[in-house]
Amino acid sequence: MKVNSKGRLVAAFAIATTLGLAGCSSTPAPQGGETSAPAEGEGEATSTLTVWVDAERVDALQGAADAYTEQTGVEVELVGKDNADIKDDFIQQVPTGEGPDITMGAHDWLGELATNGVVAPLELGDAASDYLPVALDASTYEGTVYMLPYAVENIAVLRNKALVPDAPTSFDDMIAKGKAAGLDQPFVVEQGAEGNPYHLYPFQTAFGAPVFGTNDKGYDPTDLQLGSAGGEQFAQWLAGQGKNGTGVFNTDIDGDIAKQSFIDGKAAYWLTGPWNVGAAIDAGVDVAIDPVPSPTDKPASPFAGVKGFFVSAESDNKVAANDFLVNYLGSEDAQLALFEAGNILPALSAAAETASEDPIIGGFATVGEQAVAMPAIPAMGSVWQYWGIAQAEIINGADPVATWQKLTSDVQAAIG
Repeated sequence: MKVNSKGRLVAAFAIATTLGLAGCSSTPAPQGGETSAPAEGEGEATSTLTVWVDAERVDALQGAADAYTEQTGVEVELVGKDNADIKDDFIQQVPTGEGPDITMGAHDWLGELATNGVVAPLELGDAASDYLPVALDASTYEGTVYMLPYAVENIAVLRNKALVPDAPTSFDDMIAKGKAAGLDQPFVVEQGAEGNPYHLYPFQTAFGAPVFGTNDKGYDPTDLQLGSAGGEQFAQWLAGQGKNGTGVFNTDIDGDIAKQSFIDGKAAYWLTGPWNVGAAIDAGVDVAIDPVPSPTDKPASPFAGVKGFFVSAESDNKVAANDFLVNYLGSEDAQLALFEAGNILPALSAAAETASEDPIIGGFATVGEQAVAMPAIPAMGSVWQYWGIAQAEIINGADPVATWQKLTSDVQAAIG
Protein backbone atom coordinates (compact mmCIF):
# COMPACT_ATOMS: atom_id res chain seq x y z
CA MET A 1 0.00 0.00 0.00
CA LYS A 2 2.92 2.32 -0.53
CA VAL A 3 1.78 5.54 -2.10
CA ASN A 4 3.34 6.74 -5.34
CA SER A 5 5.11 9.87 -4.22
CA LYS A 6 6.07 11.60 -7.47
CA GLY A 7 8.53 13.54 -5.38
CA ARG A 8 6.01 14.94 -2.93
CA LEU A 9 5.81 12.61 0.06
CA VAL A 10 5.40 14.68 3.17
CA ALA A 11 7.80 14.28 6.04
CA ALA A 12 6.76 15.63 9.40
CA PHE A 13 9.68 18.00 9.62
CA ALA A 14 8.66 19.66 6.37
CA ILE A 15 5.37 20.78 7.84
CA ALA A 16 7.10 23.10 10.25
CA THR A 17 8.60 25.05 7.36
CA THR A 18 5.44 25.27 5.27
CA LEU A 19 2.55 25.64 7.68
CA GLY A 20 3.67 29.02 8.89
CA LEU A 21 1.86 30.36 5.84
CA ALA A 22 -1.42 28.78 6.91
CA GLY A 23 -2.55 31.93 8.65
CA CYS A 24 -3.71 33.28 5.30
CA SER A 25 -6.55 30.75 5.40
CA SER A 26 -10.16 31.47 6.34
CA THR A 27 -9.61 31.92 10.09
CA PRO A 28 -6.84 34.37 11.01
CA ALA A 29 -4.02 33.09 13.15
CA PRO A 30 -3.36 34.93 16.42
CA GLN A 31 -0.37 37.20 16.14
CA GLY A 32 2.18 38.51 18.59
CA GLY A 33 2.55 35.25 20.51
CA GLU A 34 -0.86 35.45 22.20
CA THR A 35 -4.21 33.81 21.68
CA SER A 36 -7.22 36.00 21.04
CA ALA A 37 -9.29 37.09 24.03
CA PRO A 38 -11.77 34.44 25.16
CA ALA A 39 -15.47 34.89 24.57
CA GLU A 40 -17.66 35.69 27.54
CA GLY A 41 -18.01 32.65 29.81
CA GLU A 42 -14.99 30.84 28.39
CA GLY A 43 -12.59 31.72 31.18
CA GLU A 44 -9.08 33.07 30.76
CA ALA A 45 -7.11 31.77 27.78
CA THR A 46 -3.74 30.15 28.44
CA SER A 47 -0.62 29.89 26.32
CA THR A 48 -0.85 26.11 25.86
CA LEU A 49 -3.18 23.91 23.81
CA THR A 50 -3.47 20.34 25.07
CA VAL A 51 -4.36 17.85 22.36
CA TRP A 52 -5.27 14.22 22.96
CA VAL A 53 -4.12 12.07 20.08
CA ASP A 54 -4.15 8.41 19.18
CA ALA A 55 -0.65 7.36 20.27
CA GLU A 56 0.15 6.22 16.71
CA ARG A 57 -0.50 9.71 15.32
CA VAL A 58 1.66 11.83 17.65
CA ASP A 59 4.67 11.96 15.34
CA ALA A 60 2.49 12.85 12.35
CA LEU A 61 1.14 15.89 14.19
CA GLN A 62 4.37 17.15 15.71
CA GLY A 63 5.32 19.24 12.69
CA ALA A 64 1.99 21.09 12.69
CA ALA A 65 2.24 21.62 16.45
CA ASP A 66 5.75 23.06 16.16
CA ALA A 67 4.70 25.32 13.28
CA TYR A 68 1.76 26.67 15.26
CA THR A 69 3.95 27.41 18.26
CA GLU A 70 6.53 29.16 16.09
CA GLN A 71 3.87 31.29 14.39
CA THR A 72 1.74 32.20 17.43
CA GLY A 73 3.78 31.56 20.57
CA VAL A 74 1.09 29.14 21.79
CA GLU A 75 2.54 25.82 22.91
CA VAL A 76 0.81 22.67 21.64
CA GLU A 77 1.13 19.69 23.95
CA LEU A 78 0.40 16.40 22.15
CA VAL A 79 -0.69 13.69 24.57
CA GLY A 80 -0.65 10.14 23.20
CA LYS A 81 -3.69 8.17 24.33
CA ASP A 82 -4.98 4.64 23.88
CA ASN A 83 -7.67 5.04 21.24
CA ALA A 84 -9.98 2.76 23.23
CA ASP A 85 -9.97 5.19 26.17
CA ILE A 86 -10.15 8.60 24.51
CA LYS A 87 -13.92 8.99 24.17
CA ASP A 88 -14.89 7.85 27.67
CA ASP A 89 -12.09 9.83 29.29
CA PHE A 90 -13.10 12.93 27.34
CA ILE A 91 -16.79 12.66 28.31
CA GLN A 92 -15.89 12.13 31.96
CA GLN A 93 -13.25 14.85 32.30
CA VAL A 94 -14.62 17.76 30.27
CA PRO A 95 -17.57 18.56 32.62
CA THR A 96 -15.12 18.78 35.53
CA GLY A 97 -12.98 21.35 33.72
CA GLU A 98 -10.25 18.81 33.10
CA GLY A 99 -9.28 17.06 29.91
CA PRO A 100 -7.78 18.54 26.74
CA ASP A 101 -8.60 21.54 24.60
CA ILE A 102 -8.79 19.24 21.56
CA THR A 103 -9.28 15.52 21.16
CA MET A 104 -8.92 13.21 18.21
CA GLY A 105 -11.91 10.96 17.61
CA ALA A 106 -14.39 9.36 15.22
CA HIS A 107 -17.46 10.98 13.73
CA ASP A 108 -19.80 8.32 15.08
CA TRP A 109 -19.02 9.66 18.57
CA LEU A 110 -20.55 12.99 17.60
CA GLY A 111 -24.13 12.38 18.71
CA GLU A 112 -22.99 11.21 22.12
CA LEU A 113 -20.48 14.04 22.53
CA ALA A 114 -22.97 16.70 21.45
CA THR A 115 -25.83 15.45 23.61
CA ASN A 116 -23.45 15.30 26.58
CA GLY A 117 -22.51 18.92 25.90
CA VAL A 118 -18.76 18.26 25.85
CA VAL A 119 -17.88 19.59 22.36
CA ALA A 120 -17.93 23.12 20.96
CA PRO A 121 -19.00 24.14 17.44
CA LEU A 122 -16.20 24.58 14.93
CA GLU A 123 -15.96 27.59 12.62
CA LEU A 124 -14.69 26.32 9.27
CA GLY A 125 -15.59 29.44 7.30
CA ASP A 126 -14.67 29.29 3.62
CA ALA A 127 -12.56 26.17 4.32
CA ALA A 128 -15.73 24.06 4.50
CA SER A 129 -15.77 23.74 0.71
CA ASP A 130 -12.24 22.29 0.75
CA TYR A 131 -13.37 18.96 2.22
CA LEU A 132 -14.90 15.87 0.67
CA PRO A 133 -18.69 16.24 0.95
CA VAL A 134 -19.12 13.01 2.93
CA ALA A 135 -16.45 14.18 5.41
CA LEU A 136 -18.26 17.45 5.99
CA ASP A 137 -21.60 15.65 6.36
CA ALA A 138 -20.09 13.34 8.97
CA SER A 139 -18.65 16.30 10.89
CA THR A 140 -22.06 17.96 11.20
CA TYR A 141 -24.69 17.31 13.87
CA GLU A 142 -28.12 18.92 13.72
CA GLY A 143 -26.84 21.44 11.20
CA THR A 144 -23.72 22.48 13.16
CA VAL A 145 -20.14 21.49 12.35
CA TYR A 146 -18.34 20.10 15.40
CA MET A 147 -15.39 18.17 13.93
CA LEU A 148 -12.36 18.97 11.78
CA PRO A 149 -12.18 15.85 9.57
CA TYR A 150 -8.86 14.34 8.54
CA ALA A 151 -9.60 10.85 7.18
CA VAL A 152 -12.42 8.99 5.40
CA GLU A 153 -12.78 5.22 5.42
CA ASN A 154 -15.22 2.91 3.61
CA ILE A 155 -15.41 -0.65 2.43
CA ALA A 156 -15.02 -1.86 -1.15
CA VAL A 157 -14.59 -5.15 -2.99
CA LEU A 158 -11.07 -6.56 -3.14
CA ARG A 159 -10.63 -8.62 -6.29
CA ASN A 160 -7.92 -11.22 -6.95
CA LYS A 161 -6.84 -10.16 -10.45
CA ALA A 162 -5.08 -13.46 -11.06
CA LEU A 163 -8.37 -15.30 -10.66
CA VAL A 164 -10.71 -12.74 -12.25
CA PRO A 165 -9.08 -10.07 -14.45
CA ASP A 166 -12.15 -7.84 -14.91
CA ALA A 167 -14.37 -5.99 -12.45
CA PRO A 168 -17.96 -7.24 -12.19
CA THR A 169 -20.80 -5.18 -13.57
CA SER A 170 -23.38 -6.38 -11.02
CA PHE A 171 -23.76 -8.68 -8.02
CA ASP A 172 -24.90 -11.57 -10.21
CA ASP A 173 -22.05 -10.94 -12.63
CA MET A 174 -19.58 -11.11 -9.72
CA ILE A 175 -20.85 -14.52 -8.66
CA ALA A 176 -20.90 -15.75 -12.26
CA LYS A 177 -17.33 -14.60 -12.93
CA GLY A 178 -16.11 -16.31 -9.76
CA LYS A 179 -17.81 -19.59 -10.65
CA ALA A 180 -16.42 -19.37 -14.19
CA ALA A 181 -12.98 -19.24 -12.55
CA GLY A 182 -13.73 -22.60 -10.95
CA LEU A 183 -14.47 -21.35 -7.44
CA ASP A 184 -17.14 -22.86 -5.22
CA GLN A 185 -17.15 -19.72 -3.07
CA PRO A 186 -16.56 -16.75 -5.38
CA PHE A 187 -17.33 -14.03 -2.82
CA VAL A 188 -16.80 -13.66 0.93
CA VAL A 189 -17.95 -11.07 3.44
CA GLU A 190 -17.68 -11.05 7.21
CA GLN A 191 -20.90 -11.99 9.00
CA GLY A 192 -20.73 -14.17 12.12
CA ALA A 193 -23.46 -15.50 14.40
CA GLU A 194 -24.94 -12.04 15.07
CA GLY A 195 -24.63 -10.80 11.51
CA ASN A 196 -22.76 -7.73 10.31
CA PRO A 197 -25.07 -5.05 8.91
CA TYR A 198 -22.17 -2.64 8.39
CA HIS A 199 -20.87 -4.88 5.60
CA LEU A 200 -24.32 -5.59 4.16
CA TYR A 201 -25.43 -1.95 4.10
CA PRO A 202 -24.36 -1.29 0.48
CA PHE A 203 -26.75 -4.01 -0.69
CA GLN A 204 -29.54 -2.63 1.49
CA THR A 205 -29.13 0.86 0.04
CA ALA A 206 -29.29 -0.60 -3.46
CA PHE A 207 -32.92 -1.44 -2.67
CA GLY A 208 -33.61 2.15 -1.62
CA ALA A 209 -33.70 1.37 2.08
CA PRO A 210 -31.47 3.66 4.15
CA VAL A 211 -31.74 3.43 7.92
CA PHE A 212 -33.00 6.99 8.39
CA GLY A 213 -34.23 9.72 6.13
CA THR A 214 -32.61 13.14 6.17
CA ASN A 215 -33.67 16.74 6.54
CA ASP A 216 -31.81 20.06 6.33
CA LYS A 217 -30.00 19.26 9.60
CA GLY A 218 -28.85 15.75 8.63
CA TYR A 219 -30.26 12.38 9.65
CA ASP A 220 -33.80 12.52 11.03
CA PRO A 221 -34.41 10.05 13.90
CA THR A 222 -38.17 10.41 13.42
CA ASP A 223 -37.92 9.15 9.83
CA LEU A 224 -37.03 5.46 10.22
CA GLN A 225 -36.88 3.97 6.73
CA LEU A 226 -35.89 0.42 7.61
CA GLY A 227 -39.51 -0.64 7.28
CA SER A 228 -39.99 0.77 3.81
CA ALA A 229 -40.94 -1.39 0.85
CA GLY A 230 -37.30 -1.33 -0.15
CA GLY A 231 -36.31 -2.74 3.23
CA GLU A 232 -38.61 -5.71 2.81
CA GLN A 233 -37.36 -6.24 -0.76
CA PHE A 234 -33.80 -6.28 0.57
CA ALA A 235 -34.79 -8.81 3.25
CA GLN A 236 -36.30 -11.10 0.60
CA TRP A 237 -33.19 -10.81 -1.55
CA LEU A 238 -30.99 -11.51 1.48
CA ALA A 239 -32.96 -14.68 2.20
CA GLY A 240 -32.37 -15.79 -1.38
CA GLN A 241 -28.61 -15.43 -0.88
CA GLY A 242 -28.64 -17.28 2.45
CA LYS A 243 -28.82 -20.81 3.79
CA ASN A 244 -31.91 -21.82 1.82
CA GLY A 245 -30.83 -20.02 -1.34
CA THR A 246 -27.50 -19.55 -3.08
CA GLY A 247 -25.49 -19.69 0.15
CA VAL A 248 -23.46 -16.62 -0.79
CA PHE A 249 -24.03 -15.17 2.71
CA ASN A 250 -23.12 -17.44 5.58
CA THR A 251 -23.09 -16.65 9.30
CA ASP A 252 -20.36 -19.25 9.79
CA ILE A 253 -17.99 -16.90 7.95
CA ASP A 254 -16.43 -14.43 10.37
CA GLY A 255 -13.70 -11.90 9.64
CA ASP A 256 -10.81 -14.33 9.99
CA ILE A 257 -12.42 -16.98 7.79
CA ALA A 258 -13.25 -14.42 5.09
CA LYS A 259 -9.67 -13.14 5.12
CA GLN A 260 -8.15 -16.60 4.89
CA SER A 261 -10.46 -17.64 2.06
CA PHE A 262 -9.38 -14.66 -0.01
CA ILE A 263 -5.70 -14.99 0.84
CA ASP A 264 -5.73 -18.70 0.00
CA GLY A 265 -7.36 -18.07 -3.39
CA LYS A 266 -10.58 -19.89 -2.48
CA ALA A 267 -12.56 -16.68 -3.04
CA ALA A 268 -11.98 -14.18 -5.84
CA TYR A 269 -13.82 -11.28 -4.17
CA TRP A 270 -13.79 -9.99 -0.60
CA LEU A 271 -15.93 -7.14 0.71
CA THR A 272 -13.83 -5.40 3.35
CA GLY A 273 -12.01 -2.18 4.24
CA PRO A 274 -8.55 -0.73 3.64
CA TRP A 275 -7.41 -2.15 6.98
CA ASN A 276 -7.23 -5.62 5.37
CA VAL A 277 -5.51 -4.77 2.08
CA GLY A 278 -2.01 -5.06 3.54
CA ALA A 279 -2.57 -8.67 4.61
CA ALA A 280 -3.72 -9.62 1.11
CA ILE A 281 -0.78 -7.91 -0.59
CA ASP A 282 1.69 -9.41 1.89
CA ALA A 283 0.27 -12.83 1.00
CA GLY A 284 1.11 -12.22 -2.65
CA VAL A 285 -2.41 -11.52 -3.93
CA ASP A 286 -2.59 -9.17 -6.93
CA VAL A 287 -5.36 -6.92 -5.59
CA ALA A 288 -7.71 -4.59 -7.40
CA ILE A 289 -10.27 -2.38 -5.65
CA ASP A 290 -13.76 -2.49 -7.17
CA PRO A 291 -17.06 -0.75 -6.39
CA VAL A 292 -19.56 -2.82 -4.44
CA PRO A 293 -21.55 -4.57 -7.18
CA SER A 294 -25.24 -3.76 -6.94
CA PRO A 295 -28.01 -6.38 -6.97
CA THR A 296 -30.34 -3.76 -8.51
CA ASP A 297 -30.11 -0.92 -10.99
CA LYS A 298 -29.34 1.51 -8.13
CA PRO A 299 -25.88 2.19 -6.65
CA ALA A 300 -24.71 0.18 -3.66
CA SER A 301 -23.64 2.83 -1.15
CA PRO A 302 -21.47 1.76 1.80
CA PHE A 303 -21.13 3.62 5.06
CA ALA A 304 -18.27 6.09 5.40
CA GLY A 305 -16.51 6.47 8.72
CA VAL A 306 -14.71 9.77 9.25
CA LYS A 307 -11.97 10.60 11.74
CA GLY A 308 -11.22 14.05 13.03
CA PHE A 309 -10.69 16.46 15.91
CA PHE A 310 -13.13 18.00 18.41
CA VAL A 311 -12.80 21.11 20.58
CA SER A 312 -13.77 20.79 24.24
CA ALA A 313 -16.83 22.76 25.28
CA GLU A 314 -14.97 23.75 28.44
CA SER A 315 -11.72 24.84 26.78
CA ASP A 316 -10.47 28.28 27.76
CA ASN A 317 -8.69 28.37 24.39
CA LYS A 318 -11.49 27.89 21.87
CA VAL A 319 -10.24 30.61 19.52
CA ALA A 320 -6.71 29.19 19.41
CA ALA A 321 -8.04 25.64 19.18
CA ASN A 322 -10.24 26.54 16.22
CA ASP A 323 -7.33 28.32 14.54
CA PHE A 324 -4.96 25.37 15.05
CA LEU A 325 -7.45 22.90 13.65
CA VAL A 326 -8.70 24.85 10.64
CA ASN A 327 -5.46 26.49 9.53
CA TYR A 328 -2.86 23.92 10.55
CA LEU A 329 -4.38 20.44 10.86
CA GLY A 330 -6.64 21.40 7.98
CA SER A 331 -3.69 22.10 5.69
CA GLU A 332 -2.79 19.75 2.85
CA ASP A 333 0.62 18.99 4.36
CA ALA A 334 -0.80 18.06 7.76
CA GLN A 335 -3.53 15.90 6.23
CA LEU A 336 -0.97 14.10 4.08
CA ALA A 337 1.27 13.55 7.10
CA LEU A 338 -1.69 11.91 8.88
CA PHE A 339 -2.30 9.88 5.74
CA GLU A 340 1.30 8.70 5.73
CA ALA A 341 0.81 7.52 9.31
CA GLY A 342 -2.33 5.53 8.64
CA ASN A 343 -2.92 4.98 4.90
CA ILE A 344 -6.50 6.25 5.18
CA LEU A 345 -7.87 8.60 2.52
CA PRO A 346 -7.50 12.25 3.64
CA ALA A 347 -10.67 14.24 4.21
CA LEU A 348 -9.27 17.38 2.58
CA SER A 349 -10.05 17.20 -1.15
CA ALA A 350 -6.61 18.35 -2.32
CA ALA A 351 -4.83 15.85 -0.06
CA ALA A 352 -7.25 13.11 -1.13
CA GLU A 353 -6.42 13.77 -4.77
CA THR A 354 -2.71 13.45 -4.07
CA ALA A 355 -3.11 10.29 -2.00
CA SER A 356 -5.30 8.76 -4.71
CA GLU A 357 -2.34 8.58 -7.05
CA ASP A 358 -1.86 5.21 -5.41
CA PRO A 359 -4.26 2.76 -7.14
CA ILE A 360 -5.35 1.12 -3.89
CA ILE A 361 -6.17 4.41 -2.18
CA GLY A 362 -7.67 5.71 -5.41
CA GLY A 363 -9.88 2.63 -5.65
CA PHE A 364 -11.31 3.17 -2.19
CA ALA A 365 -11.75 6.87 -2.96
CA THR A 366 -13.77 6.05 -6.08
CA VAL A 367 -16.03 3.71 -4.11
CA GLY A 368 -16.27 6.38 -1.41
CA GLU A 369 -17.89 8.76 -3.88
CA GLN A 370 -21.03 6.66 -3.42
CA ALA A 371 -20.59 6.33 0.36
CA VAL A 372 -22.85 7.93 2.95
CA ALA A 373 -21.82 9.04 6.41
CA MET A 374 -22.73 6.51 9.06
CA PRO A 375 -25.49 8.06 11.21
CA ALA A 376 -24.03 9.51 14.41
CA ILE A 377 -27.40 10.32 15.97
CA PRO A 378 -28.13 8.63 19.34
CA ALA A 379 -31.08 6.74 17.80
CA MET A 380 -28.58 4.70 15.77
CA GLY A 381 -27.75 2.75 18.93
CA SER A 382 -31.27 1.34 18.88
CA VAL A 383 -30.73 0.17 15.31
CA TRP A 384 -27.46 -1.66 15.98
CA GLN A 385 -29.11 -3.45 18.91
CA TYR A 386 -31.43 -5.44 16.64
CA TRP A 387 -30.20 -5.03 13.07
CA GLY A 388 -27.45 -7.65 12.75
CA ILE A 389 -29.35 -10.32 14.65
CA ALA A 390 -32.35 -9.92 12.35
CA GLN A 391 -30.17 -10.18 9.26
CA ALA A 392 -28.45 -13.30 10.61
CA GLU A 393 -31.84 -14.91 11.23
CA ILE A 394 -32.90 -14.14 7.65
CA ILE A 395 -29.66 -15.58 6.27
CA ASN A 396 -30.28 -18.72 8.32
CA GLY A 397 -33.77 -19.27 6.96
CA ALA A 398 -36.22 -17.16 8.99
CA ASP A 399 -39.16 -15.64 7.16
CA PRO A 400 -37.63 -12.46 5.66
CA VAL A 401 -40.68 -10.19 5.66
CA ALA A 402 -41.89 -11.11 9.15
CA THR A 403 -38.35 -10.85 10.55
CA TRP A 404 -37.78 -7.48 8.92
CA GLN A 405 -41.10 -6.15 10.17
CA LYS A 406 -40.21 -7.25 13.71
CA LEU A 407 -36.82 -5.57 13.35
CA THR A 408 -38.53 -2.34 12.38
CA SER A 409 -41.03 -2.46 15.24
CA ASP A 410 -38.31 -3.32 17.77
CA VAL A 411 -36.17 -0.41 16.63
CA GLN A 412 -39.11 1.98 16.59
CA ALA A 413 -40.08 0.97 20.12
CA ALA A 414 -36.49 1.38 21.35
CA ILE A 415 -36.25 4.86 19.81
CA GLY A 416 -39.57 5.73 21.42
